[in-house]
Amino acid sequence: MGPVNSRDRVRLALTCQRPDRIPKTLAFWEESLPAIAPVMPADYFGLDVRFAEFEPPPGQDDFLRYLEQLPPDVYVGNLAQLKTYHAWDYHPETGPLQRLSAARTLAELAGAAFPRPADPDRYAGLAAQVEAWHRQGRAVAGGPPHLGGELFETAYRLRGFEEFVLDLAARHSIAYYLLDQLTAALIQNAVILAQAGVDVLLLDDDVAMPTGLIVGPATWREFFKPRLAKIIRLAREAAPDLIVFYHSDGDFTRLISDLLEIGVNVINPLQPDCMDAAAIKREFGDRLALWGTVGTAALWDHGTPDQIRAEVKRRIESLGPEGLLLAPAYDLDFAPFANVVAFCEAVDEYGRL
Repeated sequence: MGPVNSRDRVRLALTCQRPDRIPKTLAFWEESLPAIAPVMPADYFGLDVRFAEFEPPPGQDDFLRYLEQLPPDVYVGNLAQLKTYHAWDYHPETGPLQRLSAARTLAELAGAAFPRPADPDRYAGLAAQVEAWHRQGRAVAGGPPHLGGELFETAYRLRGFEEFVLDLAARHSIAYYLLDQLTAALIQNAVILAQAGVDVLLLDDDVAMPTGLIVGPATWREFFKPRLAKIIRLAREAAPDLIVFYHSDGDFTRLISDLLEIGVNVINPLQPDCMDAAAIKREFGDRLALWGTVGTAALWDHGTPDQIRAEVKRRIESLGPEGLLLAPAYDLDFAPFANVVAFCEAVDEYGRL
């Protein structure tokens, strides 16, 4: 008997089984949706995934009022990420945190204050969010609060990119210490999400660029792989059936085997101008699900609805039916609304199995 709701459908797709149709969503977070269409249809385009979120940290009232007063033609980016920047006292316009970037020894770094794991008030309502979506038959995903990426991105924002790269190359004790502090907070927040009942744990770090990895595979395996493995292992101890998702922009093909080894079930977004999703499907298709895959940034922002529909059809034919959840491979902040509608309609039309 086939699945009867989105939750079943998503779980089958992301565990490389055959659903009744290809599931869809528009991103791996929900904050993008109001930018695409300020007045959303009640059914959210029939999307199969909902996103559970921690409450914003306290002390943001002045910051949120500032954002509300900005002119409508001023684009400031993803609101969820801006809230996180504010919580971490991170100001991209002025650079990394001085108290962390200035440290040259482990003792100096150890004396600096780090952002703490989420306070209970921020996650007290998570389980209720998840339960409400589950009652509606929706799959629920959730990611730990972070500074634009769990480990690599957060570390280089706090330390400064050049300083953190030097840490990885020559100041290993500093890199270990910084990453261990971030990992400790991530473990707590990932376990909170698992205990709240999310179906999918969202982990992400932009460790790649369009032409390949920013840090080499050996460096990634030494500094990041064991910490990600620990986060996944402890989250799964709280929820053994948890599906683990990993996102990186760019081409991170060289890390796929390692990600599978530490328990990742699904990768995102497989930008078609950076990664060969069909080749990945051939090699890993029975063990690894694909979430995303649809369209370049140019196609979403400047293409036509017919071109979007054709792209969806190609992806379903070449990557489906098992192990596929279709979504844009790029942010949709500037995509015409007609292209978003074309995507949703095309998945519904071509994705029925």
